[in-house]
Amino acid sequence: MVLFSVLHFGHELTGWDFLKIFCGTDESVFEHIKMGFWAYLFTSAIEFFVFKKKQNFWSSRLFSTSLVPWFIVVVWYMVPAIFGKIEAVWIELIWAFAIVIISGLFATVVERQVETLKISKGFKTVMVVLVAVSIIFFVRFSFAKPWIDVFVDPYTL
Repeated sequence: MVLFSVLHFGHELTGWDFLKIFCGTDESVFEHIKMGFWAYLFTSAIEFFVFKKKQNFWSSRLFSTSLVPWFIVVVWYMVPAIFGKIEAVWIELIWAFAIVIISGLFATVVERQVETLKISKGFKTVMVVLVAVSIIFFVRFSFAKPWIDVFVDPYTL
């Protein structure tokens, strides 16, 4: 939660362009899933150095890091799916904080389970590729958003 908050306001408070890669620059869903990805990856790195965990640590953390952005999206859209548009800003803010916590808890459950498994080289390779592709995705679109949104019908553009 702390790292996510730092990434949420880091660029806005400093104005440093290089932070666009990691920090949110607007309130789009993309910026929030990007911050979730980086916050979870950075938290995992801190955890590794502080607790010196070894067994399946990076396999489990890379797996959960690659899932966190999608946990954020799926859980975030449950409120609009059930209640429609929320007009009260305070409710939206509470929900936003809850999303960060819920997504982190989901990722923690997943990574703890993955830590107990025998991890194949193939799985490790897939995790490294997914994280590398995610990094490219988040860095590239931090500077120029794609021409289409997830929920926009391309035939209406």
